Amino acid sequence: MFKTVAVFLRLRSVRGIDAAMHDIRLIRNDPAAFDAALARRGDAPVADSLIAIDEKRRSVTTQAQNAQARRNDASKAIGQAMGTGDTETAETLKAEVAELKQTMPALEDEVRALDEELKAALAVIPNLPFDDVPDGADEDGNVEVSTLGEKPSFDFEPQEHADFAPALGMDFETGTQLSGARFTFLRGDMARLHRALGQFMLDRQTRENGYTECNPPVLVRDEAMYGTDKLPKFAEDSFRTTDGRWLIPTAEVSLTASVMGQIVDEATLPQRLTALTLCFRSEAGSAGRDTRGFIRQHQFEKCELVSIVKPEDSAAEHERMLGAAQGVLEALKLPYRTMLLCAGDMGFGARKTYDLEVWLPGQSAFREISSCSNTGDFQARRMNARYRPEGSKKTEFVHTLNGSGLAVGRTLVAVLENYQRADGSVDVPEALAPYMGGVTRLEPSL
Repeated sequence: MFKTVAVFLRLRSVRGIDAAMHDIRLIRNDPAAFDAALARRGDAPVADSLIAIDEKRRSVTTQAQNAQARRNDASKAIGQAMGTGDTETAETLKAEVAELKQTMPALEDEVRALDEELKAALAVIPNLPFDDVPDGADEDGNVEVSTLGEKPSFDFEPQEHADFAPALGMDFETGTQLSGARFTFLRGDMARLHRALGQFMLDRQTRENGYTECNPPVLVRDEAMYGTDKLPKFAEDSFRTTDGRWLIPTAEVSLTASVMGQIVDEATLPQRLTALTLCFRSEAGSAGRDTRGFIRQHQFEKCELVSIVKPEDSAAEHERMLGAAQGVLEALKLPYRTMLLCAGDMGFGARKTYDLEVWLPGQSAFREISSCSNTGDFQARRMNARYRPEGSKKTEFVHTLNGSGLAVGRTLVAVLENYQRADGSVDVPEALAPYMGGVTRLEPSL
């Protein structure tokens, strides 16, 4: 809690922070609809409290503006009175101006305080779900859209990767010795297979799906994290350096924030960006979950997909992005299902989200491997990213979308478990052959 507050206090002076997370005018116009949308997420109503802060802020702002106007008028009148020799009036006006000089700073301070109070309240309110998002409180309300691929059959009992992967070069002990829990040291062909997966994903997204390859920083400032809705609410989930930068939890942050504070040329839209980067997460909210194996790590790699589009194109772009992520699983011949998340299970910044869940034979379960979300103009408002439609004098907020295409570590786990053999070896998927230098199977060490 204290860290979150401290982060927001730092953000108060960030340039561009005045762009609202939610449009307070829309909340004023239909508070019931705003609260109803939040209720679908399981959140309590907040419209009345927001409007109360806003009304007070506007009232005090009007007082400050009136005081400034009266001070200006009185100052002019002093000169006029002095010019006509009306010293009594001049002295009365001087006393009024002196009083205004005393009261105006207090009004201005109150306006700033109320402005910050409203921003802080808006900053932790999640995005509103689209109408076609199913209702539901948690993952039990998610809807299966499709299932593709045949689950592999084995003439032996398939194992979880954590049980057989160490013999293939997935060294949990050294990772823990070096860095603590949730770190892993990959060796030999295991490391090569991990690298091959990342390169395969990046090549596929750039060559077949039209994404522009990027190599962005993995250390970013507060503005980038705030703009992509990671601050202030999720400060505890990320790592911060001693000089005040953040290690990105996903390349979504760097790629999306590349248009922060800009008026984007309409001719450049849609922008489709991809990057294969290291990602870092503290996993503060996942204590006790996936403590074995390679599924939930503090450091991992991901091929990220980001689209920046015009509002009218975002729904179609969401489906296109989903297909780009699905294509990787299909090329690797990994069985998976597509889930449409319900309102109560979506991430903070999403208006609509599809999850891809890959089949893991060792767990006999589907596990998330990609999440593709349409955030609408939620992030664009936070980072003040706009475009000017052709023929219009006004600018509009862009829409931003993000997804994994895919998470490399979880894809490695899926390959290991789906392609495992009775002797502990693992076949390399055919699609990765160009990246493996002739290695077709990972063999256990003696």
